[in-house]
Amino acid sequence: MMFNKLYHKIATILFAVVFLIGIAFYLVLSYSAGQYQQEVAQKLNIGLAQHIVEEEAWLAGEKVNHQALEKLFHNLMVINPTIEVYLLNPEGKILDYAAPKGKIKRQSVDVVPIRHYLQGNVTYPFAGDDPRSLQRQKVFSVAEIKGKEGLAGYVYVILGGELLDGINERIKDSYILKYAMFMLLAALLVALLAGLGSFSFVTRRIRKLSDIMQAYSQNPDRQGERFAVADGSSDEIDQLGASFNDMADRIDQQVESLRQNDAQRRELIANVSHDLRTPLTSLHGYLETLLLKDADLSVAEKRHYLEIANARSKQLNDLIAELFELAKLDSCTTLMNVEAFSLGELVQDVIQKFQLQAEKRGIHLQAQFVSDLPYAYGDIGLMQRVLDNLVENALRHTPKGGQVSITLDANPDKLTVRVADNGCGIPPSELAHIFDRFYRMEKNRENAEHAGLGLAIAKRILDLHGSVIRAHSQLQQGTTFEFNVPSYH
Repeated sequence: MMFNKLYHKIATILFAVVFLIGIAFYLVLSYSAGQYQQEVAQKLNIGLAQHIVEEEAWLAGEKVNHQALEKLFHNLMVINPTIEVYLLNPEGKILDYAAPKGKIKRQSVDVVPIRHYLQGNVTYPFAGDDPRSLQRQKVFSVAEIKGKEGLAGYVYVILGGELLDGINERIKDSYILKYAMFMLLAALLVALLAGLGSFSFVTRRIRKLSDIMQAYSQNPDRQGERFAVADGSSDEIDQLGASFNDMADRIDQQVESLRQNDAQRRELIANVSHDLRTPLTSLHGYLETLLLKDADLSVAEKRHYLEIANARSKQLNDLIAELFELAKLDSCTTLMNVEAFSLGELVQDVIQKFQLQAEKRGIHLQAQFVSDLPYAYGDIGLMQRVLDNLVENALRHTPKGGQVSITLDANPDKLTVRVADNGCGIPPSELAHIFDRFYRMEKNRENAEHAGLGLAIAKRILDLHGSVIRAHSQLQQGTTFEFNVPSYH
């Protein structure tokens, strides 16, 4: 479980990297020290073999001057016991040496490295065959022995013999090397701790963000904590935190919107149920009365009951029609037939449609616009529905002797439509809700003649046209509805 944390994974990786670096550093250091030691030894003794050759005549053909060689070996062992001297013939065969019997594993050495060495085109340390091993090579110094007929052989000096190897093995356990290893381990440990501290400092904000996100995921219904983004910082963690904050804010807004929609849905269902049940109950009651008391009722009473039942039936039919119309507008099945049309002619048709109703109510209905208006661009059928709903709503709230007017104004890219009345007006507290579905200013739903969907339908149609409807009202002075329609170019 501990490796589920990002910090623990980073710490494990850092530990492995430091451990591998320590091993690699130790191996490289050991190898480099050995190579450096061999290079120094070879460069310091570069002329040793030549000096030995100049001391005595070591070879006469294949004959070796054993007496001089033994003396030389003795002197060299006293001065530098780590070197080994061999006499070779021109083909690299070992003619003589100073070593205990059984130590020499080779009968000859490869002369190719010897020739390269004598030519001087080598990079130090440069190794040749070790006569005491069939696989090992060691640094050397070599010089030619000249005879009367030319090359008589070589003095081949191994600069790091078996004695030196034994000394190096013993030195490995020395206090100096142990101290150096201790310092190396201490340095790596300090680097590891510093790295862990740095990673802990860097990942603390990630841990903080993780805790905030986890707490938010476990309880998304309440406003959760947000990640504090540093001012002026733009690293990846701050960008991630800012993205989470934006996402959480949007989720909170959507949750709140869903709650409001759910409350509206519940209210909508309650209103629809009530508005459907009221006329249906009334209709059923009057029809049942006609059936039960048909013989006892006069012709006038029967007609009165039938007129009431018919009115309730019409009210129920209008409500269902408006519900279907609004549902169709809300769905994706509404196909708008957008075209250019004369908005002035459409307003005149609407005026003629409601003129008789206005006269019966004693209301003056008029239109005001110039004759050369540009054509509007939209769905003429839906736009007529908007005007019908607004005019019908204005007539319903305008008293006898009042006035309802439709005004058209031309702008560069649009036509402005205003439907105004001088009726009772709308209280400021109610103005923000008049486009809500099933909203009525009169709270008594029993005697209401309409469902409260007219303004909601008008708003939805204008939304489909990309327009916004606005309402301005003052109590006892009237109400004005205003919206724009795109003009045709």
